[in-house]
Amino acid sequence: MVLGKKSQQKQPADIKWNSRQRLQYIELMAWYTGVVSRSDVASTFGLSDPAATKDLKLYGELAPDNLIYKHSVFGFVPGPSFKEVFADLTPSVALPMIAGNLTTVGGPTDDKLIYGIHVDTLPLPSRLPDKAILAQITRAAKHHKKCQVSYHSMSPRDNNDSRIIEPHSFINNGLRWHVRAYNEDSFDFRDFVLSRMVDARMLEQDAESSAHYDDDWVETFTLQLAPHPDLTPQQQQSLLVDYAATDNIIEISVRRALLGYVLQRMSVDTTREHSLNPNAYQLVVVNREEIEPFAGWAFL
Repeated sequence: MVLGKKSQQKQPADIKWNSRQRLQYIELMAWYTGVVSRSDVASTFGLSDPAATKDLKLYGELAPDNLIYKHSVFGFVPGPSFKEVFADLTPSVALPMIAGNLTTVGGPTDDKLIYGIHVDTLPLPSRLPDKAILAQITRAAKHHKKCQVSYHSMSPRDNNDSRIIEPHSFINNGLRWHVRAYNEDSFDFRDFVLSRMVDARMLEQDAESSAHYDDDWVETFTLQLAPHPDLTPQQQQSLLVDYAATDNIIEISVRRALLGYVLQRMSVDTTREHSLNPNAYQLVVVNREEIEPFAGWAFL
């Protein structure tokens, strides 16, 4: 059963913003998780079942053939000719929405500064996969399935670019996105850079692992940092104020799997002798012996 027939009256441009954001959610949910149901729409927006059904019907009228009802999952799945009408499904837009647990991005005043304040970000290169590749990985993570990926590894010891992974979470380290997954080839949990994936296909087999078995993901440490000893006392005090330090120590609770990324992103001097330029690497690790076993690659 295909959802909806082409409406002769309403067009996408005619839809008001409050309805448009629900249609965007329907599109995003369907594409990146592989299924959207009436209960998804109802629970997300606090609607009654009849109201959610009305939204799904409206979507079908405005985007015929995009969604097909599948009895086995009690919801609508993307059709073979799916093409977004309301949502921007590019990974650079979709991933922050997934990370922020947002139903939509932007609004009816996209070209107007609501607060009258300009905000800019660094013009960094986009390091993301194609949306079709990302969708296979997000669907596998959502439905706890295995996923076959073609991956370009930086490790010279890993010559096999095709592997089976079981993804469970995503990581944004500020410069690029990773997926945390169990790797069947190495029998352990690893981080995979999304932009190095050139192909992905969700498999029918259920994943045998989950985040609960990923010790480095579940366990957290308190990372202790301090100003670089080669900075002047005034500079050190400025940093302690900047990071709201307690007893001259900057403490950050972080998953063990993310320790290295935090050290790297904060430009921490991880040499034993604190030999890096203190103006560029303003912080040092206080509890190095406790942290290094779980983030060895980030230590010099």
